[in-house]
Amino acid sequence: MSGVVGVFSNSNEHVSPYVYYGLYAIQHRGQISSGIAVNNNGFVDYVKELGLVNEVFNNETIDRLRGNIAIGHVRYAAHFEAKNKANAQPLVVGYKRGALGISLDGSIVNFMKVREEMEDSGAIFQTDLDTEVIAALIAKYHKNDFNQAIVDALKDVQGSYAMVAMTNDRIVAARDPHGLKPLSIGKIGSDYIVASETVAFDTIGAELVRDVEPGEIVMIDKDGLTTIQRSPEKRSMCIFELVYLARPDSIIDDKSVYISRSEAGKQLYREFPTEADIVIGAPDSGIVAAIGYAEGSGIPYTEGIIKNRYVGRTFIEPTQAIREQGVRIKLNALRENIKGKSLVLVDDSIVRGTTIKRTVAMLRDAGAREIHVRIASPPVTHSCYLGVDTPSEENLIASHMDTEQIRQEIGAESLYFISLEGLVKAAGEENGFCRGCFSGNYPVERVE
Repeated sequence: MSGVVGVFSNSNEHVSPYVYYGLYAIQHRGQISSGIAVNNNGFVDYVKELGLVNEVFNNETIDRLRGNIAIGHVRYAAHFEAKNKANAQPLVVGYKRGALGISLDGSIVNFMKVREEMEDSGAIFQTDLDTEVIAALIAKYHKNDFNQAIVDALKDVQGSYAMVAMTNDRIVAARDPHGLKPLSIGKIGSDYIVASETVAFDTIGAELVRDVEPGEIVMIDKDGLTTIQRSPEKRSMCIFELVYLARPDSIIDDKSVYISRSEAGKQLYREFPTEADIVIGAPDSGIVAAIGYAEGSGIPYTEGIIKNRYVGRTFIEPTQAIREQGVRIKLNALRENIKGKSLVLVDDSIVRGTTIKRTVAMLRDAGAREIHVRIASPPVTHSCYLGVDTPSEENLIASHMDTEQIRQEIGAESLYFISLEGLVKAAGEENGFCRGCFSGNYPVERVE
C-alpha cells in the first residue's frame, strides 16, 4: 500500500507545496519513505528519503523544488522489498527521450517474470521496485508517442496499480483494469491534481472532478485532460480500502468511506444484536463502525480507549516488561467509562489477533465486566498479493482457527464477524469488489 499525488499547472511555477500537503493528507497510506519530484522546463529535481513527509521536507527543500509539474509518493514497503532509500519513490529515470518520473501504488504480480526477460535482453535494474519495470517498459516502447508507450507498457503488466507518471510537458495517470486501487482527479482553479484519496484535495482546497475509471489512462497537459485509453475488466475495487485502508473522510468510486463503515456497524448489530451498557471503538479505524453499531442498537457510544497521537514510526525500544504490555504504548483504557460495564468493542478487522487480544486484556484489567467483540469485516483467511501486505496465511489467525477458538484465544465473552454479504451490502453495491482476503478468490491470479 502506498499513496500517490500528481499536479499539473499552466501558470503556477511552484506546485510542490500542493504535493506536500496532498502527501501529508494521505500519510496513512505509507510511513516508510516520502518523495517529491518536479519538472521545471525539462529539468527534473527531486527529494526522497526514508521518513514521514514532515521529516523529509522542510521549507528549504520545498522552496527548492520549483516547477509547474510535480508528482509525489508515500510508501509502505511490502515484506519482500528492502526498506532503504534506493526503493523510495518517485522513481526518476533518464532515457533517450528525456526524463521520466513515476509514482505507483499497487503490486505488479508478474514483475519478476518481466524483469528477468528484460535482463536477459540486456536491461539493468537498480531497485527492487516493480515501478522500475514499468519505467523500463515505457523506455522500451517509446519511439515517437509517449502516450502510446504508456499504453503498450501497461499491457505487459498484471496486478493492481494506481500510477502517476511525469514528463517535461505532461502528467499521465492510470488505474488497473479492475480498479483495485483508488485514484481520483481534482482541480483547483485551472490546475489539475491526481491523488490516491480525495482527502488530498480537501487539504489544498481543490474540488473533486471524478475518479479515474478502471482501465483508464488519462493525460493532463497544457490543453487540459484527455482520456487516451479505456480498457476495463470487471470492477473489483479492494474492499479493504473501505474497511481499513482509506481515511474515513475520503470518497472512493462515489462511495463515502465514512458512510460505508457506519453502515457496516449497523449491519453488524442487525446480524448479531447484543445487550450491553456501552459501545466503544478500537482507535482509529474501528471507531466509525462502532458509532454505527451504537446508532443501530440504541446502546450509548462512549470513548473507552484513548490513543496516544504522538507515537510515530520511531521511538525508543521499550524494555521487555513494557514490550509485553505492547498495545499500551499506543492505547490506554479510560477506566472511568468502562469500569464495571458490559461493553461491545468494535474493530475493523482481526489479522494476526495479537492486538485485539492485548486490547481485551487491557480493558479487562481496567475493570470491564463483560467484553463482546464485534468485527466489521469477515475473517481474514487469505494473504493478499495485490497490494495489501497481509501476513502469510500461517500468521492469519482466522486461517487456522474458527470463531469460537479465536474468542477463547482473545479472552472475550463473545465474538462475531460481519458476514461477507453484510459487508458488501453496507458498501452499497452487490458486485464490484475484490474480496480475496476473505474468500481466496482474487480477480488477478498470482504469478509464481
